[in-house]
Amino acid sequence: MMATANAQTLTERQKGLASCACLMAQGDMTRLEPAVRQALDDGVTINELKEAFSQLYAYTGFPRSLNALGVLSKVLETPQPGWQEGKPWTRPDEWDDARKAYELGVKNQTQLSGRRFDYAFCPQDDHYLKAHLFGDIFAGDQLTAGDREIVTVAALSGLEGVAPQLAAHKQGAVNMGNSQELVDELCAWLDSEGYTLRSSWPKGEPNSAYAQYFIGNSYLADMGGGMFNVTFEPGCRNNWHIHHKQVQVLVCVAGRGWYQEWGKEPQKMTPGTVIAIPAEVKHWHGAAKDSWFQHLTYHKDIQDGASNEWLEPVTDDVYNQLESK
Repeated sequence: MMATANAQTLTERQKGLASCACLMAQGDMTRLEPAVRQALDDGVTINELKEAFSQLYAYTGFPRSLNALGVLSKVLETPQPGWQEGKPWTRPDEWDDARKAYELGVKNQTQLSGRRFDYAFCPQDDHYLKAHLFGDIFAGDQLTAGDREIVTVAALSGLEGVAPQLAAHKQGAVNMGNSQELVDELCAWLDSEGYTLRSSWPKGEPNSAYAQYFIGNSYLADMGGGMFNVTFEPGCRNNWHIHHKQVQVLVCVAGRGWYQEWGKEPQKMTPGTVIAIPAEVKHWHGAAKDSWFQHLTYHKDIQDGASNEWLEPVTDDVYNQLESK
């Protein structure tokens, strides 16, 4: 069940580890619960998830680590037949020998970095990294070194302001046994599935002027020439509405979302999807429940007296039925 070094395609198990790590790092416990269930369905063991969430306290803090373990505990209240406990947990010998833990940490850190790394600027952190993170934590045997870096890259991908650490661990993931192709695929997969929002299109500012017409948070970036980029957080959607005397055009540029006209089946939107919405058609659009979503929008064929009419919200019942499909 361990990760395969030099694989060029992510396994479902690796995707399970990565999705849980990314959502745990973001503190998104709502999305984490179904992700944990899916990971267990896809072959990640219970003890591997415990190890992953424990390791990530070093990158995301104890509060999020403990919250994620709480989600796992809740999920296990209704276990499924195919879920596996995994390898029994054993206390690492290094925990009882500080010198041995430190030496293991130096070895692991050197392999991950590609060279001996000494952080002389801050001896405290240098010791913590060697003795604890790459020593005590890496001494556990539930995850391989390659697994650990998949988990770390996924977690850092979900955080803002950690670009230098993410870049270092992407290279470290290769140094610890994963292929460059797999690491690149991992990051692209997290983006394409909406776990992260890494887009060349600006997120913009909170869409406060229209917040009353949205469920969830949205953001607006003025691209000039009458074009805007709208960013929806997972689960965010606008109310039913009508564009009078004008055609609205939507172009999905990132993530996954939905578009639906009144009385018709919903349409999925993924990068490259273009939808021209005729004037006078009642409709709504927004993000998938588990994905960020960005689309460009502009109007054409604008006639005198053009306007927007905002109507009722898209209820949870309607939205959740759509999501279940």
